[in-house]
Amino acid sequence: MGLLIIGFIVLFAITSLPNLWTNHILKKYSRPHPDIPGTGGQFAEHLIKKYELPVTLEETPSGDHYDPVEKVVRISSENYHSNSLTAITTVAHEIGHALQDKTGYEPLTQRTVLIERSQWMQKFSGIALMITPVLIPLLHTPMIGLVTFGAGFIAMGVPVMIHLSTLPVEFDASYKRALPLLKEGHYLSNNDLKKAHKILRACAMTYVAASLSSLFNLWKWIRAIKGR
Repeated sequence: MGLLIIGFIVLFAITSLPNLWTNHILKKYSRPHPDIPGTGGQFAEHLIKKYELPVTLEETPSGDHYDPVEKVVRISSENYHSNSLTAITTVAHEIGHALQDKTGYEPLTQRTVLIERSQWMQKFSGIALMITPVLIPLLHTPMIGLVTFGAGFIAMGVPVMIHLSTLPVEFDASYKRALPLLKEGHYLSNNDLKKAHKILRACAMTYVAASLSSLFNLWKWIRAIKGR
C-alpha cells in the first residue's frame, strides 16, 4: 500500500505540477504588450512570407500546433488575435516546426511517420485486447497469452516512443529555431527575450512530464505482468 501511495504521488508530481507551472507562466505573459505592434496572426503571416514557407495559416480553437502532413500552422484564437508575449513566443515556436519541415529535419519526419503508424497499431491492440476474453475459453493455447501481452505492450509502449521522439523535436523548435528567430529579427527586447525563454522552458517541461508519465505507466504495467 505504501508503494502504491508513493507511486500516485510521483505520478501527480511529474504530470500535474509542470502543467500547473506552464499555465501560470502562459497566463502571466498573456497580457497585451505595449511594445509589440502586431498580433500573433499577423506575426505568423509575416514569418511565413519572410522565410518563404510552403504552409498555410489557420486560426483554430483546438490549440496551437503545426501539422506536417497538411502543412498548416494552426494558432489558437486567443494567440491569433493577441499581441502578448505568450502569443508571439508561441507563434515563433510553431513557425520553428514549419522551418524544421522545410529543411527536412529528420526527427520531425520520423515522429510524423511514427504517429501515422501508431494509429493502426493502437487499433490492432484495442481489438486484440477486446477479443482476448472471448478467445481464452475457446482456444486453450499459450498463443492467446502472447497476443494479449503483445497488444498490451503496443498500447503502453507506443505512447512512450511517441513522447520520447517528441522531445528533440520540441526542444529544437524552441531553442534552435524560435529563440534565434526572435533575437536575430529584433522582434523582442533583451528583457522580453529572457521572458520568452522562460515561456518556452515552461512549455518544454510539459513534454518532459508527458514522457516521464508514459515511462512510469509502462514500468507499472511491466511490473504488474512480472508480479503475476
